[in-house]
Amino acid sequence: MLDVDLEGSATRLSPEAPVPVVDAQRCWHRPGGAGLAAMLAARHDRDVVLVTGIADDDRGARIRELLAAGGVRVLSLPMRGSTVTKTRIRAAGQSLLRVDHGDARYQTQPLPDEVPEALMTARSLCVADYGGGLTALATMREALTRAATTAPMVWDPHPRGRPPIPGCVLVTPNEAEAKQLCPDGSLDALRRQWHAEAVCVTMGARGARLFVGDAPRRHVEVPVVDRLAAARVDACGAGDRFAVAAAVALAEGAGPHEAVVMAVTAAARFVAAGGAAGVSTTASLGHDGDALTPSRQAGAETSLDAAEQVRRWRADGRTVVATGGCFDLLHTGHVNLLRHARQLGDALLVLVNSDESVRALKGPNRPIMPAADRARVVAALGCVDAVFVFDDATPERLLDDLRPDVWVKGGDYAIEDLPEAQVVRLHGGDVITVPIVAGYSTSQLIATARSERANHGRTSR
Repeated sequence: MLDVDLEGSATRLSPEAPVPVVDAQRCWHRPGGAGLAAMLAARHDRDVVLVTGIADDDRGARIRELLAAGGVRVLSLPMRGSTVTKTRIRAAGQSLLRVDHGDARYQTQPLPDEVPEALMTARSLCVADYGGGLTALATMREALTRAATTAPMVWDPHPRGRPPIPGCVLVTPNEAEAKQLCPDGSLDALRRQWHAEAVCVTMGARGARLFVGDAPRRHVEVPVVDRLAAARVDACGAGDRFAVAAAVALAEGAGPHEAVVMAVTAAARFVAAGGAAGVSTTASLGHDGDALTPSRQAGAETSLDAAEQVRRWRADGRTVVATGGCFDLLHTGHVNLLRHARQLGDALLVLVNSDESVRALKGPNRPIMPAADRARVVAALGCVDAVFVFDDATPERLLDDLRPDVWVKGGDYAIEDLPEAQVVRLHGGDVITVPIVAGYSTSQLIATARSERANHGRTSR
């Protein structure tokens, strides 16, 4: 499905009825449903495959465009009808109304051979069931049942969807869904009925309850540092972020309890960072705010135009912190800098030098990793809210547009030597240096690795 956020200001009531009048200012698009889950997964892994149905219409084409830009490979099943589109009307960070339209339905036929193959070779699987009919197809259920024997599966259910297939490691209904699925509250009986290893009920800012085998029920709390942020009003996409984080953790060898702990933290930070807005792309406003032409196409390394992202944070009253660098090989010094920077405000934007910019600064043998990969690695850190790749040798020109409240650099720089310091201060921002972690330097790490490789080669000979 396609999700559309139409944002504006509401400062008066309509003369025809006591309802707010929204003056539309911005329009945002993103893939909805399982498409959002796939976009979030692509922030952690370069090899994300989405099995779904996409209608053959303009909005379906828009979804394909957004997924491709987000690094998601799509295996599409045929559908008839029009793309399901959900449009939220928002003002001052609040949703006032949601309008749904579209009637796309799956056409029953054998699955393309590449779908079972993708399922059987996956390191983990996340089923984001939105009740659209895909999990009701007998061929799909058979393929999922086989796949569940080869990789951990997380099933995010929906009251209108079908029951999870046997063998899921984790089933993740939210509190309202759990009450509909199990009115008598005996979720452990439901777990046994589904033949699932664990059931986890998500409860927003209150964390999650986990039922695993014969073990007592466990409550996983949101970390104290994230609790206030997790209580933000707009939690759109938090369930998808939770399910994806759990699937990623299971793929890396975590058990159900450890995966849920990681997923609770990831979902809370996702909400704190603005929720689904972080994977939205600006679109030009049409007569009904449902236009399909992006004003700037988001790349895999950034979810929003940087200036637009900063404006949205400021509209929410957040203190914007920015930092930048090449981040060629992410190490402890980088992580220390980014964590300290995030603590100085409410949102952290990281500016990453493009490949051309790195070569100009470091020489023809750098970077080691391309910009898209460097951006994805940085974006995967919980303390980072958004990443933007820039082409100039220094970020002065970009900072002149962004005007962050705080600009942060490592302590190996003197503030008076930073060419961008004057630009930041000109707009009332602060420039702060963070002490570096001794012994960690990308250039030194690369030189050491090359030296050891050369020594190993001589020893072998």
